[in-house]
Amino acid sequence: MIKAKFFHSDGVPSGFQISGHAGYGISGEDIVCASVSSAAYMVANTITEVMGVAADITVNESGSMALKVPEANAHTTKDILLGFELHISELSKQYPKNVTITTTEV
Repeated sequence: MIKAKFFHSDGVPSGFQISGHAGYGISGEDIVCASVSSAAYMVANTITEVMGVAADITVNESGSMALKVPEANAHTTKDILLGFELHISELSKQYPKNVTITTTEV
């Protein structure tokens, strides 16, 4: 199961953590894993490379990814993080046995 945690500070998104494997299909052919991974990398690359925000990003060998936006840039990255949260939320509705989502105020 993929576990997606979204972090908000004063109601503004400040980052996320994605971990686990969907288990929907064969490794390398799992459309749910591919959907989540692709979207997470697109968001991380957009924030750091396109928007130029020095976000703290961690990716480990198991495939987990965490992204934390500096407080000073939270309003700049708000829309893309909200869009990503919506995307993962919709995936969790389509694949409830494979994706869970939580939101935490930090």
